[in-house]
Amino acid sequence: MYLAKITVTTRKSILDPQGKAVHHALASLGMEGIVDVRIGKFIEMKIDTKTTHSAEEITREACKKLLANPVMEDFAFSVEKV
Repeated sequence: MYLAKITVTTRKSILDPQGKAVHHALASLGMEGIVDVRIGKFIEMKIDTKTTHSAEEITREACKKLLANPVMEDFAFSVEKV
C-alpha cells in the first residue's frame, strides 16, 4: 500500500483571484511581508500496488486525466509506502 500526496497549483501565468483576495485580507489583518498568495489543492490518495514505480505511474495518470487541468494547473507529488 502506498500513499500519494499531491499538490495542484494554478500556473504562475494564470491569474489567481482567490489568492489575491486572501493576500488582501491578510494585509487588512496587519500581516506584513507577505508578497504573494496562490491557492491550490492538496489531495491524498491510497494506492494498493506492489511497487513504488507503479504507484508513481498511477498517481501521474490520475493527475493528468482528472486531478489537474493541464491547461491551467501544475502538479507535484510524492509517494511513500504505508
